[in-house]
Amino acid sequence: MVGGAAVAGIAVVALGLVLTPGPNMAYLVSRTLTQGRRAGAVSLCGVAAGFAAYAAAAAAGLSTVFVLVPALYSLVQVAGAGYLLWLAWRSLRPGASVFEPAPVPPVSAGRLFAMGLLTNLLNPKIAVLYVSLLPQFVDPARGSVAAQSMVLAGVQIAVAVSVNAVIVLGAGGVARLLAGRPLWARVQRWVMGAVLAALAVRLLGERSRAPL
Repeated sequence: MVGGAAVAGIAVVALGLVLTPGPNMAYLVSRTLTQGRRAGAVSLCGVAAGFAAYAAAAAAGLSTVFVLVPALYSLVQVAGAGYLLWLAWRSLRPGASVFEPAPVPPVSAGRLFAMGLLTNLLNPKIAVLYVSLLPQFVDPARGSVAAQSMVLAGVQIAVAVSVNAVIVLGAGGVARLLAGRPLWARVQRWVMGAVLAALAVRLLGERSRAPL
């Protein structure tokens, strides 16, 4: 059985991480601004599926695998940084940008879900959470480590999805504002592109200091 202190601890950690701008927040906001709240909700479902995949892997011993094979963790970081750079390039490139709130060809629900899933799976911040932080709240003396991992992961997922849902609902109202102001739309594209590129550079810079 998971202790109350462990539940509270992982909830605080999860809240701090989800409120820190990162790939998931950038993707959800950009998709909501581009296609509206429904698209943001579908994207959020993909992000949630990514959380579930990490939770299952954590219960199966992902932390041990990353510790035994540090190169695999480094690969996750590099892949995540590369994906951020790709999103940044798409945001700055004229035309079909994922951050362009002006009219763009719609993206199918399946692709929205897949991109949300991929964004989360390649998010090193989430990898760090499940590899380094979540195991610290597991107490083998309280029973099954796998069961505790799943319960704590459920708490993290509930916090992250709830906060991201609020973000999606809030961002949806911005679409109409940006659609009528092309200058604001261009500024938004450049700001989001710069933020994503900065995140990618920061991740690559911290790769050598991975907590493994």
